[in-house]
Amino acid sequence: MFDEILNHHSFEEDADFLPLISMEEEDDAQSNEQFPENLPVLALKNTVLFPGIVIPITVGRDKSIKAINEAYENGKVVAVLSQKDSEVEDPAAKDLYNIGTVARILKLLRMPDGTTTAILQGRRRFELVEMLQESPFMRGTIQLLDYTSPENKLEFEALIASILDLARQIIELSPNIPSEAMVMLKNISNPSFLMNFISSNLGSKISVKQKILEINDLREKADTILRQLHNELQLLELKDKIENKVRVDIEKQQRDYFLNQQLKTIQEELGQNPQEEELQKMVIRARKKKWPEVIGEAFKKEMSKLRRMNPQAADYSVQLNYLELLLDLPWQSYSKDNFNLKRVREILDKDHFGLDKVKQRILEHLAVLKLKGDMKAPIICLVGPPGVGKTSLGRSIAKALKRNFVRMSLGGLHDESEIRGHRKTYIGAMPGRILQSLKRAGTSNPVFILDEIDKVGKDFRGDPSSALLEVLDPEQNGTFSDNYLELEYDLSKVLFIATANSLSTIQPALLDRMEIIEISGYSMEEKVEIAKRHLIPEQRKEHGLEAKHVRIKPDVLAAIIQSYTRESGVRSLNRQIAGVMRHVAKNVAMEEKYSPTIRKSDLKDILGPSKFDRDIYQEVAVPGVAIGLAWTPVGGDILFIESSLSPGKGKLTLTGNLGDVMKESATTALSFLKAKAKQFGLKPEVFDEYDVHLHVPEGAIPKDGPSAGITMLTTLTSAFSGRPVKPYLAMTGEITLRGKVLPVGGIKEKILAAKRAGIREIILCKDNQKHVEQVDQEYLGDLQFHYVDRMDEVLDVALSGEVAPSFKGTVAVN
Repeated sequence: MFDEILNHHSFEEDADFLPLISMEEEDDAQSNEQFPENLPVLALKNTVLFPGIVIPITVGRDKSIKAINEAYENGKVVAVLSQKDSEVEDPAAKDLYNIGTVARILKLLRMPDGTTTAILQGRRRFELVEMLQESPFMRGTIQLLDYTSPENKLEFEALIASILDLARQIIELSPNIPSEAMVMLKNISNPSFLMNFISSNLGSKISVKQKILEINDLREKADTILRQLHNELQLLELKDKIENKVRVDIEKQQRDYFLNQQLKTIQEELGQNPQEEELQKMVIRARKKKWPEVIGEAFKKEMSKLRRMNPQAADYSVQLNYLELLLDLPWQSYSKDNFNLKRVREILDKDHFGLDKVKQRILEHLAVLKLKGDMKAPIICLVGPPGVGKTSLGRSIAKALKRNFVRMSLGGLHDESEIRGHRKTYIGAMPGRILQSLKRAGTSNPVFILDEIDKVGKDFRGDPSSALLEVLDPEQNGTFSDNYLELEYDLSKVLFIATANSLSTIQPALLDRMEIIEISGYSMEEKVEIAKRHLIPEQRKEHGLEAKHVRIKPDVLAAIIQSYTRESGVRSLNRQIAGVMRHVAKNVAMEEKYSPTIRKSDLKDILGPSKFDRDIYQEVAVPGVAIGLAWTPVGGDILFIESSLSPGKGKLTLTGNLGDVMKESATTALSFLKAKAKQFGLKPEVFDEYDVHLHVPEGAIPKDGPSAGITMLTTLTSAFSGRPVKPYLAMTGEITLRGKVLPVGGIKEKILAAKRAGIREIILCKDNQKHVEQVDQEYLGDLQFHYVDRMDEVLDVALSGEVAPSFKGTVAVN
């Protein structure tokens, strides 16, 4: 604010500032001084002239020089108005405020550079009534304004005292304002002039000062000035606080530096070296460390190099970090395996229901370790859809073996150095995540989960999957080399377990190093058991409930699985059970009456409407409709395949969002049927007389794969022959032009889907019989299987002997 009290400046153009010359205290509120109605008008660029205030201005514009000369020669009185925008060089009436101050010209000085300096003293406020002329200078008609005296004199005096007090605080906080400024303020006895003087020296914008000038009521004017002073005081206090904080921080840094230098000097005088003490502790740790002899020699060599370095050098900290890594790595530190195989089996069965193949493989590995005492750890890759428990199975294996557990997610990994580490010479170099994980595990034989190995990326930074070859190759990982470590590390004792959702995106060379164990989806019966044994107790605990608070029966769990989830695993089922638990927790917490036993009818209110409709077989007696079995990432499904004939020229139309492989299966089936037309009792010429339309419903869902081959041939044969497909029959298998039936995958999921849908008979390739035998017999129920080798056998089983009545006598049937 008061930066201008002793050096008050104002200018009409871009001219040099001149100091304040004098002040004249006059009671403007009571002044009866009169002035002519028509006066020359002078525009000020970036200041506001208040009554009683004396300011020097430098006049440079032609209009302003003419106006000031005219006023000086005729009464030395000029009307002063401020510009709304200081950037306007040739202001007109619209560019000026309407209220200004009549000023006397105390002195007019002609400067050597051609400019004119005028010293003005504000006298009375006025309002511009009309602008009479704008050229060669501005002249206008004015009306003088008076102030309204305050009604409550005592309150007004208190306001003036508050203004003086704030002004004093501002002067004390401002380093640029001399203390004499306060003496000057105390010597002003006229309240009106005091307010004008303070307003003139405020650090506020021109618009704010102009607003203060326009206020007629002295009480309101004092309030406005008081608010502006408050704002300015807060700004100064904040500025002072920031400056003090910066000053304290700098002083603390300087103090710490000097103290450290003094401490260093004292330690040197006493023969002490803090760096040497730290290095000595590392040497003691190295003596106790159990590691290969070559690593011990490397440590001594690197330690010797560190001692020769200047502690102030940048490489000193790099070398120190390297030595600390050597000490932190668990070189020959191994946890003792749990060779109680029955106990291991109990732990695995307790933590995971099913997954017998994986459990059997782990027990075999432990059995060999127990008998032989040492063997290279296998690289196991668990492949299966999301939510089947691949990662949690690794944690259970670590628990069963009593080994440490470490997990490393490879999803989205692009940089090869994440596996091998960086060279020490790079800024910010660090070891790869393999060694970092082993350092965190604390032993050299942990169970190491490599999660999402099928989602490793590849770009210009390298190919991480190629870097993983050395990690996962049992013949190479005994001498794994990290770029940062630059020494060989033995990973052969680590039990690596990789997880993947699909094998198709894994590099073939990497896939060759791993032992693949497929974990297919769970059946509904398995999901019910998993929910009873694991999911419900865990969710009940997570939601602060007890067993008495909620009971979910198997039939309700089955309803949740069928109507609210569609997945191979149990992740979505876990979320739905959590939704039930939240509903119960709300009732318990609010002490509302409810039934602890959850019924099927309650699911709609708790979980909302059913999300999925169960695929139920619907008996279709119309020829040209057959049921296929499909595998999806979320389990098996039944598939209706329909065929219809219409008069035409033998065109084949395929619809239902089919992939290329599925389209080729349909073309192959039709070609085979044409070639064997007489064998199936068909006239060869009908294929040229009828168009065939083959459709697979649910057209919004993409479908692909070879397993619908025999189903397509069956539906086409049924459509041409008029013989309907046997009810409650489903099939899956690939076909060839020779009429062979080939095996397909996903048999377990397809069989379970057929059983859920109410299918009674299934046609499969003979080679798929071994897959059926791997499925638990209790899940098969009374399903009847037909194992075939050729398409003739499929049609013999699938088609009924009688032609549909609507097809008798048509040209399509021989």
